[in-house]
Amino acid sequence: MAARQLQSSFLTALKYIVLIALCLIVMGPVVTAILGSIRTNGEFLSAPFGLPQNGIQWANYIDILLNPTFWNFMKNSFTITVTVTALNVSLASLLAFVFTRIEFRGRGLLFNILSLGLLFPIVIAFLPIFIQVRQLGLLNNPFGVILPLVAGGLPGSVVILRGFFIQIPNELEDASYIDGCTTFDFFIHILLPLARPALTAVAVLQVIASWNEFFLPLLVLNDEKLWPLPLGMQQFQGQYSTDWSRIMAYVTLLIIPAVLFYLVAERYIVTGLTGGELKG
Repeated sequence: MAARQLQSSFLTALKYIVLIALCLIVMGPVVTAILGSIRTNGEFLSAPFGLPQNGIQWANYIDILLNPTFWNFMKNSFTITVTVTALNVSLASLLAFVFTRIEFRGRGLLFNILSLGLLFPIVIAFLPIFIQVRQLGLLNNPFGVILPLVAGGLPGSVVILRGFFIQIPNELEDASYIDGCTTFDFFIHILLPLARPALTAVAVLQVIASWNEFFLPLLVLNDEKLWPLPLGMQQFQGQYSTDWSRIMAYVTLLIIPAVLFYLVAERYIVTGLTGGELKG
């Protein structure tokens, strides 16, 4: 009995050690950026993981926040992120509803074809995307970034939402029809409110992906006035290539909105991704 308890305690301790190690690996760059942003450049270069020795250097943030170019980049990122998320969630909801509730020939085959999109990251399709965007006349246009991001995120979003929609009982749909609801009424007024955790999970994933997208805007947008924050980061780093503290402040400001959105919606994410449980 004592040996079994000792073994259980050892396994528990090992799990905590592994989890702590993983947290340090994941959070290491974030902590480095935050600490570097509130110190002088000399302090950061001499001890990247140290604490401020001469007080918190808020000037690193003030100089960036007073720069109109930063706010233009922020506006562009916000526009792209909100548009991509809204279009992706709307289209994925409709597609998931069709694949779940509407019977038609070839439904399973079409869903499997759509699911194949999960196997191919958008990076490997940059050349055909660039050609299509150019043919559509969307080069140097925000929609040249928005539309490929929406399309690239649809397979994952549809799979998540379909898994949640399947759990909603057919009896609920039948009862709504008896009460006079149309198919669209059932979708809007009953299905979507019940699927709020899954919708939030999909929205969070799209916000993070589109907010941090770098290569697609780099490929499509030539006008600096249209650049989102990640591209602005490249320009900023070029201007302040030796001022690492100011660069770390820019990085911190870049990640704050996505982190705040994640923290607000965090309680829905696990439920949405795992299917959760419907509560009557």
